[in-house]
Amino acid sequence: MRELWPEPIDDVDVQARLAGDERPARGDRPWVMLNMIATVDGGTAVAGVSGGLGGPGDKTMFRALRSVPDVILVGAGTVRAEHYGPPQPSDAVRAARLARGQTSAPRLVVVSSRLDLDPTERLFVGAEERPLVFTGTSADTARAEALSPVAEVVRGSTDLLDLATVLAELRARGALVVLCEGGPTLNGQLVAAGLVDEWCTTVSPMLVAGGSGRAAHGPDPSGPTALRLDRVHADDDGYLFLRYTTR
Repeated sequence: MRELWPEPIDDVDVQARLAGDERPARGDRPWVMLNMIATVDGGTAVAGVSGGLGGPGDKTMFRALRSVPDVILVGAGTVRAEHYGPPQPSDAVRAARLARGQTSAPRLVVVSSRLDLDPTERLFVGAEERPLVFTGTSADTARAEALSPVAEVVRGSTDLLDLATVLAELRARGALVVLCEGGPTLNGQLVAAGLVDEWCTTVSPMLVAGGSGRAAHGPDPSGPTALRLDRVHADDDGYLFLRYTTR
């Protein structure tokens, strides 16, 4: 049994550490990271949102993870529930990204089968580059037209969105690394399709019980995905930050 002591997050330049990890593209799709927070008893939300579970260390890790990808992928339900906003990298992060050959900020990508999205949300209004919104063939045309001034709407060839096709389209547009920020339904679809390469979890030192769901739920995969624990960080408030990769 391997004994692994967590590194104090305050002693590590987490942005540099995360940016230095190898994340090779997977053929015709990008490397897919996934970041979630969950309590010790597995809860992912309080009163329907995840914001109350975090602390200063979690915010540090959240910003560091957002500094890595070319694209941030999120489900429409999370956009609505969390009043989702665009990434706002610091000047230092922008400079580091440009030095790596990336854009100064990751582009946001939303998947939504019904296009039930408000074009005045800060996700769209505050974005430096128009977000991409992927939807199916039956999405309402009027909603697509309402979003078109603030987003690039991409219709798939079927009613149900195929995430492998979405990722292939992102790879064709130049994305090498995608960070998924949920919600649990989108996470579950990625897991079931075998499309997760890296899972980053913040363990919040709380017990919430109640009806909070898991970090991923949805269709059953063909079998469990085996992961390897790569790194553990901790902060003085009792949070653990875990990085797993697929074997």
